[in-house]
Amino acid sequence: MSMITERPVNSPVGPAPTETEAEDAGARQDVRGVVAAYVALTKPRIVELLLVTTVPAMMLAAGGLPSLWLMAVVVVGGALAAGAASVINCYLDRDIDQLMRRTKRRPLPTHTVTPRNALVFGLVLATVSVALMAAFTNWLAAGLTLAAIVYYDLVYTLWLKRTTPQNTFWGGACGAAPVLIGWAAVTGSLAPAAWALFAVVFFWQMPHFYALAIKYKADYARAGIPMLPVVASTRRVNAEIIVFTWLTVAASLAVWPLGMSPVYGVTALVVGGIFLVEAHKLTRRAARGEAVKPMRLFHWSTTYLTILAAAVALDALL
Repeated sequence: MSMITERPVNSPVGPAPTETEAEDAGARQDVRGVVAAYVALTKPRIVELLLVTTVPAMMLAAGGLPSLWLMAVVVVGGALAAGAASVINCYLDRDIDQLMRRTKRRPLPTHTVTPRNALVFGLVLATVSVALMAAFTNWLAAGLTLAAIVYYDLVYTLWLKRTTPQNTFWGGACGAAPVLIGWAAVTGSLAPAAWALFAVVFFWQMPHFYALAIKYKADYARAGIPMLPVVASTRRVNAEIIVFTWLTVAASLAVWPLGMSPVYGVTALVVGGIFLVEAHKLTRRAARGEAVKPMRLFHWSTTYLTILAAAVALDALL
């Protein structure tokens, strides 16, 4: 009789891991999971989008490339600030996040991170970001950084978001603040061009977030959040999407005579025209009672802002 047994088809090749090796592998997996959870709290996609507007504003303020050291400080400080605001937002919104399908898998609703640890993490990030800006840029940029964090978490998250359908409008200031922070870091002041760029991002947030709120209307209603699509008629939402899309494009064109070349101007006209077409297409379908695709407008609005920001950066280099 042969002493060789046939290896099962699904058994691993080689010796089985020892108990210690298995424990080490499990520990590494747990560490990776915890790290991933803390990173998720910072909402990296939002951080990335905010930085997309910061760097071109710095380049325009400098009339070219500012010092690489200054850019590195502002990018790191801005990322930490945006991450801090998002972490504290997750802490404050943990009660409603568990009610919404879109957010119920975030680290706090799933108990991957404790509320206390999340709050400490957010406050540490906020402190480091403001200290970094204060130490290596100037007090105006540092003050704007602190104001943006406080406004987003205490004014928008705790108050506006839960009490008024105009939360997106009044909360738009913190989303557009990175433009001012980047400009202030370079010049120590705020010029008309900085405010014009601020207006672009400010107005852009309404069609961008209204499209998202249409998609997740039931989620917001379940959580008791009075986003405009939840509490207002379709006609009212459509009207605001159109008005603010036009205002976004108008603000982008207002930047053109403030020292910008035709490269920027033509880009603003083309991508702005596409943005308007998508906004009108969404509202027409909604007005006709047809199935709408709000995420199409949502994704294009992100592309619009990215291309426009790239045009600002390119123009500054020309």
